[in-house]
Amino acid sequence: MNVSKPSLLHPVSRMRMLLLILLIAFPVSPSMVWAQEDFRVDTISDALFQHMQGKSYPEECTISRSDLRMVSVLHVDFQGNTRHGVIICNKAIAKDLLDIFRELYRQRYPIAQIRPIDDFDANDERSMQANNTSCFCYRVVNGSKHLSMHARGLAIDLNPLQNPCVKRRKDGTLFIQPRTARPYVNRARTFKYKITHNDLAYRLFAQHGFTWGGDWRSLKDYQHFEKKP
Repeated sequence: MNVSKPSLLHPVSRMRMLLLILLIAFPVSPSMVWAQEDFRVDTISDALFQHMQGKSYPEECTISRSDLRMVSVLHVDFQGNTRHGVIICNKAIAKDLLDIFRELYRQRYPIAQIRPIDDFDANDERSMQANNTSCFCYRVVNGSKHLSMHARGLAIDLNPLQNPCVKRRKDGTLFIQPRTARPYVNRARTFKYKITHNDLAYRLFAQHGFTWGGDWRSLKDYQHFEKKP
C-alpha cells in the first residue's frame, strides 16, 4: 500500500514561495509596488517619496511634497497589453491627467510605458530612450537656468521616442532628444505613435487646456504637453 507523504510546507508558506517565484520570473519596476489597480489620485506616500529623494526630488527642490500627487492609471502598451502606470504631477493638473488617461485607455491609445522618472534615476535621456511617459522632475530647461514646467509637475512627455524634442543649433546641426530619435525627426513621414493635431492625445490635452510643444517656434517638443494653472 502506497502512502503519500504529508506536505512539508504550510499552505501560507507555499503561497509565499509561489509569490517569490512569480516575482523572480516577472520582475516589476519599483514604481509598480505602489501602483493602484484603478484610476485614482493619491497623495505622495512615504515609500514613494523616499524613492524620489535625490532623484526627481533633490535637496534643493523648492516644490512642496504637499503640492504633488500620484496618479494611478491603466494603459495599453505597444503590444496591446494592459499595464499599470504611475504619474507624479502637480495637484493642479491631477484631475486633468486622470480624465485624459482614462479616455486614452478606454480608446486603447498605445503608450509604451508610464513610470516615474525616478525609475531611471531622474535621467531624462535614459527615460526618453526607454520611451517612458513621465511628468514631474525637478530640473532646469536644457541650456538655461530656468526651471522646467516638469520641475513644477505641470508638464508631461508622451511616447518621447517617436515624438522627440528637436531644435536647430546656430551652426545648422540638430539637437535631438532623445539622441536615438533621429528616425522620427521628419514629421512629414508616416509612422506609428506620431503625435499630430489629429491625434487623440493632442485633442484630449487641448480640451483640458494644455499647450503642445509641437506648436512652438523656437524648438519643436513633440512629446511635451503643459498647462499653466
